[in-house]
Amino acid sequence: MDPRRRERTGHFTRREFLRSAAVAAGGTVAAATGAARGARRGAGPVAGGPASAAASATAPAATKTQATGPHVAVIGAGAFGGWTALMLRRRGARVTLVDAWGAGNPRASSGGETRVIRSIYGKDEAMTRMAARALALWRENERRFGVTLFHPTGVLWMTGEDDRYVRDALPNVRAAGLTVDEITLADAAARWPQIRFDGVRRVLLEKDAGYLLARDACDAVQRAFVAAGGDYLQAEARPFAALSDASRIGPMALGDGTILAADVYVFACGPWLGTLFGNVIGDLVRPTRQELFVFGPPAGDVRYTDARLPVWIDLGERLLYGIPASGIRGFKFGDDTRGALFDPTTGDRTPSAEGARAARLALGRRFPALKDAPIVEASVCQYENTPDGRFIIDRHPRAANVFFAGGGSGHGFKHGPAIGELVASMALGETPPDPAFGLARFAT
Repeated sequence: MDPRRRERTGHFTRREFLRSAAVAAGGTVAAATGAARGARRGAGPVAGGPASAAASATAPAATKTQATGPHVAVIGAGAFGGWTALMLRRRGARVTLVDAWGAGNPRASSGGETRVIRSIYGKDEAMTRMAARALALWRENERRFGVTLFHPTGVLWMTGEDDRYVRDALPNVRAAGLTVDEITLADAAARWPQIRFDGVRRVLLEKDAGYLLARDACDAVQRAFVAAGGDYLQAEARPFAALSDASRIGPMALGDGTILAADVYVFACGPWLGTLFGNVIGDLVRPTRQELFVFGPPAGDVRYTDARLPVWIDLGERLLYGIPASGIRGFKFGDDTRGALFDPTTGDRTPSAEGARAARLALGRRFPALKDAPIVEASVCQYENTPDGRFIIDRHPRAANVFFAGGGSGHGFKHGPAIGELVASMALGETPPDPAFGLARFAT
């Protein structure tokens, strides 16, 4: 088939895709070299991220950066890996981004339509500071991309008697230059009559917060990376057989039998991180099954759209949250309670009838007019949880050229650009790992 026709239809051989992407972006064909037909096989895939080969090959033009630094391979093109690859490329590194199924794919923790972005994190000043930095980077980069990704609806927090989580966060949020307004119950009921505030003792509006378009963001980041001269491979990444010497890892085998040789490796592979590095990460990253439901408001009823409602978080016995309807999307409802352990590669992603009933009951208590609303979409995703809910952003304890970025724990997506900035700096030797996100914290 003529390569130009392949580009139009999206059907590429691997070599044709690499060449066309490199030409479109001003980059070079990735250094996945050699036949290596005897490479180690049989391990599970590593996933995270990007759109189709055709989308990558036709990414919009952007400022090209000459590769002057080390060659960095980033495994996983979701929120953590995609942003890391883009930040590295902007700093001049030669970067190969590898993903098994594409950016924002349904198996990835970064998949799906939307994610909440907020900065309230209890007493955790480091997380609030990172969220504030990420928010600034989201705004900056959506202008660079020419795509709207952030919807600044605000986030409405509703607490019961125990309001410590939001109360403890307020000094940190305000120190970060962000705004939180306290609203009386009477004013809240008048402003948002769609909501029943029974049992609510405190209402706060986090004005600088809102929601992000998750799948669109993964695609935009991957396109920008390719347009900046980065090399993208949609391929299965295989685990290393062993350290090549006492302090370094590499090269690594890909699923098609080729070998990817790099100076530095960053593994940002979400729920697969613990499986890939069982002796180092193991159960420190545990995927859990999470169900999401989207309800359809009544025809013509705009009270449940993002023009009339902010994102909301109901912090009672458990954390419930929702994203108002926008465009053709319905009213999203989620329960942050951790689900059962889940295999992100082969797990059944059929939502349960029990989950649907529980979601409807919970939604109806807070939004009475939606208690009989139809479920128009339902999906199963996963969290990849760490024991303390903080991320793992660190160097491999025995391999100086390997870094980890994972453990999103259900709230990592919003931090993607700030994490990418941090990991890029670590991988280039500019800054040391931050102990707040290090593996050593689990050893005590």
